[in-house]
Amino acid sequence: MRLRDPLKFPIKGIFMWIFIFKKDDIKGVEILESESHKKKKRKAELKLFGTGLLYLLPALLLLTVFMFYPMIKTLYFSFFNVSGGGGVDDFVGLKHYKSLIVSAEFRQSMVATLKFVLYVVPGQIIVALFLALIASEKMKGMGFFRTVFSSTLGVSVAAGATIWLFLFHPSLGGVNQILGYLGIENIEWLTSSKLALLSIAITTVWMQIGINFIILLAGIQNISQEMYESAEIDGAGYWSRLFNITIPLLSPVLFFVFIIAIIGSFQTFGQIDLLTSGGPNNSTNLIVYSIYQQAFSYGHFGFASAQALVLFVIILLVTVFQFVIGERRVHYQ
Repeated sequence: MRLRDPLKFPIKGIFMWIFIFKKDDIKGVEILESESHKKKKRKAELKLFGTGLLYLLPALLLLTVFMFYPMIKTLYFSFFNVSGGGGVDDFVGLKHYKSLIVSAEFRQSMVATLKFVLYVVPGQIIVALFLALIASEKMKGMGFFRTVFSSTLGVSVAAGATIWLFLFHPSLGGVNQILGYLGIENIEWLTSSKLALLSIAITTVWMQIGINFIILLAGIQNISQEMYESAEIDGAGYWSRLFNITIPLLSPVLFFVFIIAIIGSFQTFGQIDLLTSGGPNNSTNLIVYSIYQQAFSYGHFGFASAQALVLFVIILLVTVFQFVIGERRVHYQ
């Protein structure tokens, strides 16, 4: 087979080499343009990130001053003896935490706190859900009842506690007067070690009805009416629709309400301070009120800081447990 002489085809060879070099040049240009585009995109992202941080700066400053700094300071104080003026005296290590373990008062406070949580959380969720189900019905005048059910949202802790202080009065309180008409003797609601914690739980449930009612009502109204109509066509009754449609589709809202209810119950302070001041016999001395007493009544800031950190860890663990275990039963649409 005879080989072709490339010199006989100079024009074709020249065009081939031009095409090869041109192709390489195009690839180089594309690489440069790609790198330039990446740099511009990176600059745009950094600019956008800086703009976002600028908008977040006021919130970050507030969180730093009122949340992050106090948390760090509390952790620091828990390892020292702290004087009344906030001055650090000497390093004691884990002494305050060891004192918590052997403290009978702290154990009593923890037991009272757990009982209070068990009283308040189911109570406020059940009552708020019941009222939300009533208010979701399409009836005349329901707007008035929605306003009444949510009215506690506008009542401060101090005002609400004062109202119930009069209602629980042994001789002049409205609760005992109603019970008197039923032939029941006056009950020492706030001065009895057995009933004081329950009385504060009732007060707290009443205070929290408003916000929980609004959240649950919004969740119920967000459920598609087509599902109820389809269930009615299939012959499903009210209870069947409630437990097979309303509750499952409301589970994300219930999960959220459950979390904030538990956190709020652990942090209860105002009504205890106004109604019982931790008494009688420390039966209502919940952990937050115990922290307040140790720090501002007894001047034990280091010991109170250790209690505060223990409370933080407990709330954190309970919340994580809820997300790990409870969220499995949540039905997201």
